[in-house]
Amino acid sequence: MSGASEHAASPAGRVLVVASRFNEGVTHRLVEGALSALAEAGYGEDRVDLVWVPGAFEMPLAVDRGLATGSYALAVAVGVVIQGETPHFRFVAEAATRGLAEAATRHGIPVGFGLLTCDTLAQALARAGGDAGNKGEEAARAAFDTLRALARFEHGASA
Repeated sequence: MSGASEHAASPAGRVLVVASRFNEGVTHRLVEGALSALAEAGYGEDRVDLVWVPGAFEMPLAVDRGLATGSYALAVAVGVVIQGETPHFRFVAEAATRGLAEAATRHGIPVGFGLLTCDTLAQALARAGGDAGNKGEEAARAAFDTLRALARFEHGASA
C-alpha cells in the first residue's frame, strides 16, 4: 500500500484528469477524490489539468489526445455508467475500458481507471465517497503508484 510518506516530495510532470459530465453529480465526487489523492502525492491543482467530456465514451479520445502532447506524466479518467433497460450500458463501458487501456499502452503513461459501472445510482454514490470509498481517489493513487513502478524500470531495477 502507498501512503503519502512513500511519495516523492516533488514528482515530475503534470497530470491530466478527464471527467465525464454524464451523471455529473457523482462524477464531481470522483474528481474531488482524485484531486485529493493527487495533492497527497505532490501534484497540487497548479499541476493538474481537468478536462470535462460529455460521457464515458468520449473519455478515451480525450485521454489519448492529451497524452499525445507529451505534457503529462500520468492521467486519471473518472465517470459513471449506470445500467439502464438496454444493452447500451455494456457497449459504453466496454468501449471506454478498452480505449483507456489502449491509450495508456500506446503512450506508455499510466491511466488511472475511475469509471464506475453500476446497476444503480445508490451503488455509484457509495463508490464516490460513500460506504465503498472513493474510486476516483483509488484511480489517482493507482496511476501514481504505476508511475513509480515504471520509473524503476527506467533506472534498471526490477519492480
